[in-house]
Amino acid sequence: MSPVFADLAVGQEIGNRTIEVTRQDLVKYAGASGDFNPIHWNEAFATSVELPGVIAHGMFTMGAAVQLVSDWAGDPAAVADYQTRFTKPVLVTDTTGTDEPGAVIQVTGAVGALDAEAGTARIDLTVVAAGQKVLMKSQAVVKLS
Repeated sequence: MSPVFADLAVGQEIGNRTIEVTRQDLVKYAGASGDFNPIHWNEAFATSVELPGVIAHGMFTMGAAVQLVSDWAGDPAAVADYQTRFTKPVLVTDTTGTDEPGAVIQVTGAVGALDAEAGTARIDLTVVAAGQKVLMKSQAVVKLS
């Protein structure tokens, strides 16, 4: 059931989500997006350009985070705007052959602002991996009934 504008309050949490990421996820995303930059799949290349290792695509991280809002809204088309700043890369270690993820991203959402005239709620996301915020000022505007 979709949220109702009148039932919302600033500061109200909309939920949280844990996203487990593997190198295989990054390869799949590369194929879907066309972004085959080797920093997203090749350890030797990533470290040769002074990264700590393979990192997730920024747009992968951004898209995975906003899924919390889409699910809460009940309709992806209700997300009228989404913006963020990339602050830290998500390091994805090689866990091939195990059941372990290479990275874990934690996403929490809360109502940051309400606009009664427009019938919108701004949802502020906190996005953390390895104990560090990886997205800052991550905000989605949702059109509600």
